[in-house]
Amino acid sequence: MLGIIKSVKNRVEYIFKHPLIHAFKIKGFDIRKHGSGNAGASNAVITMGKKVGIFSAIFDIFKAVGSVCLTRYVILPGVPFAACLAGSSCIIGHIFPVFMRFRGGKGLACLGGVILALNPMVFTVLLCLELILVLIIDYICIVPITASVIYPVLYGSIAGDSIGALIFIAVTIVILYKHMENVRRIRNGTEAHFSYLWKKDREIERLEGLIDDPLLQKQRDEERNRG
Repeated sequence: MLGIIKSVKNRVEYIFKHPLIHAFKIKGFDIRKHGSGNAGASNAVITMGKKVGIFSAIFDIFKAVGSVCLTRYVILPGVPFAACLAGSSCIIGHIFPVFMRFRGGKGLACLGGVILALNPMVFTVLLCLELILVLIIDYICIVPITASVIYPVLYGSIAGDSIGALIFIAVTIVILYKHMENVRRIRNGTEAHFSYLWKKDREIERLEGLIDDPLLQKQRDEERNRG
């Protein structure tokens, strides 16, 4: 009996764990011990490669879309703020996941998924504006910081749902708190630039002298060997 319970528990954990947990096992290391220490898509790109990072971001976006749409159209279709609560719960669950001992990502992709599900037009406009901003500032962390502040105002103005706006404000506080360390790293010069995506060699060289991370050194050695 205990064996059956343990087997069911393991399968439930497998389904609900973030995909990066499974990538940890495949790659043989814990992403939370490397790079920025964040179990999110941006750190996955740096430590595990673009494919893993993109897959993680897509997964997080669509789990948020699914959460919002399921609540909005199936579970509680007549309650205006229910979808906001579901989306916000998804973001908070991503940041503090139970099966990862409450050490998850920082909510960017999930926030994007929530906005996409609630208003695709707003999502498209914000995406374009944030892309311009991140290309100018060259730090991806500026996106969740600014988007989480702007969206509650936009949502409240467009939807006329003050309760939903207040729910999103609560999420904003959590997201801003989680990104305080990014702001500190920007001040210290140890935050990875967005241009890492196309200037990997130069960015690794810059960071390896500032961050004591053997994985960065390994990546740098691999880049040198390719050269």
